[in-house]
Amino acid sequence: MVADIAYLQDQQANLAGMQQTFDQQRQAFRCAPMLDVDSRIRQLKALKTALIAHQEKLIEAISSDFGRRSPDETRLAEILPAVEGINYSIKHIRRWMKPSKRRVGMAFQPGKAQVIYQPLGVVGIIVPWNYPLYLAMGPLTTALAAGNRAMIKMSESTPATAEVLAVMLKTVFSDDQVAVITGEAEVGMAFSRLPFDHLLFTGGTGIGRHVMRAAADNLTPVTLELGGKSPAIVASDVPLADAAERIAFGKGLNAGQTCVAPDYILCPADRVEGLVNALRNQLQSFYPSLQKNPDYTQIINPRQYQRLVGYLEDAVNKGATAIEINPAGEDLSQSRILPPTLLLNVNDDMKVMQEEIFGPLLPIIPYTTLEQALNYIAERPRPLALYYFGYDKAEQKRVMEQTHAGGMCINDTVFHVAQDDMPFGGVGPSGMGHYHGHEGFLTFSKAKGVYIKQRFNGAKPIYPPYGGPLLKLIYKLFIR
Repeated sequence: MVADIAYLQDQQANLAGMQQTFDQQRQAFRCAPMLDVDSRIRQLKALKTALIAHQEKLIEAISSDFGRRSPDETRLAEILPAVEGINYSIKHIRRWMKPSKRRVGMAFQPGKAQVIYQPLGVVGIIVPWNYPLYLAMGPLTTALAAGNRAMIKMSESTPATAEVLAVMLKTVFSDDQVAVITGEAEVGMAFSRLPFDHLLFTGGTGIGRHVMRAAADNLTPVTLELGGKSPAIVASDVPLADAAERIAFGKGLNAGQTCVAPDYILCPADRVEGLVNALRNQLQSFYPSLQKNPDYTQIINPRQYQRLVGYLEDAVNKGATAIEINPAGEDLSQSRILPPTLLLNVNDDMKVMQEEIFGPLLPIIPYTTLEQALNYIAERPRPLALYYFGYDKAEQKRVMEQTHAGGMCINDTVFHVAQDDMPFGGVGPSGMGHYHGHEGFLTFSKAKGVYIKQRFNGAKPIYPPYGGPLLKLIYKLFIR
């Protein structure tokens, strides 16, 4: 009972503090609604400096939240792309902020038209647990580049990371500029109900629906970065070692706890056995042991571990063949380490083929023609990512044009997310809206059209009272 009371008091304090922070940020924005370019660059440079200075503490905190996570994976998948994203924004922000000149039609001369890019105001960022640093820093970078203030709701599953991130950001920003919010699911839902000027959510599709409903009450525009079942197509002629190497990396990264990880493979039926062998060899090379291997990440918490075990048991009970990649034959039952596992003979009745896997299980589905593979993808919800492995340029073009996905790699996996000069975002069930780079700047800006006229008023001839030969001439010239 005492613990319950303390919990409720903490939640109420979090909610009250969150509302106060929001009010402070909104008031601060009203006092400074258009930061100049030098101020924005200074903020971004300070953010980069703080990120580099705190990287070891962040690495340790993320590993603590996961139970074990490779420091190199955190550097490669979180710190490096975050720093690169900041550098990219610093380099291009002056050009992004310049008003865009637009054409004025002859009927509206003399006059000028331009589009100016104004900050929206206070941006809300909801961060998932799988990449808690990068998925906070990426949206924050582009929100700051656009001149906004930001509140970041961290996942309750990564408390150590949230604590270090909050300390880091306080060395750079006051709470009325950037603030970190913590708390359980109730705080998260209250966060999504705040009348932000824009809300970006990264996470599961089901929660994304709740976030969008909550935001709708305030007509808050949302960017939803969700997920889905991202397929990898293996062509009939690609060297299997090439495909296996890159698929194994994309799936093994963070033990598959990645929104753009390959979720399943479509492989020519006569190449399935060869692909299984190639994947087994590659995964054994990457992870010769699992129990004490610092390169192989643990599943984040018991709930997610049991979910994945449930998917695996359900698939096997319904006829799937599981090929566990555990080279050292270690007993992992007392840990949250789940070995990479290939699944054959899967079908749509299995949970593993109905839900995003978000773990190291990898179904392989045979196909006979590329047309059949493309139809299989088209019949299912549009994924966040799609991967094609094949060196035939005509087939590459066909797959690019005849599939829909948030993003795509040809002969690689996951690396499209780190390209700052490309938008990142989902489509349909895998999300809406874009961020990263210039698209992120645009997402967090209001592109405001401005028509400018000086002393001479060329529109006088069309003012009431209507009629007369001049108006008839205008109609004759322009309505045709």
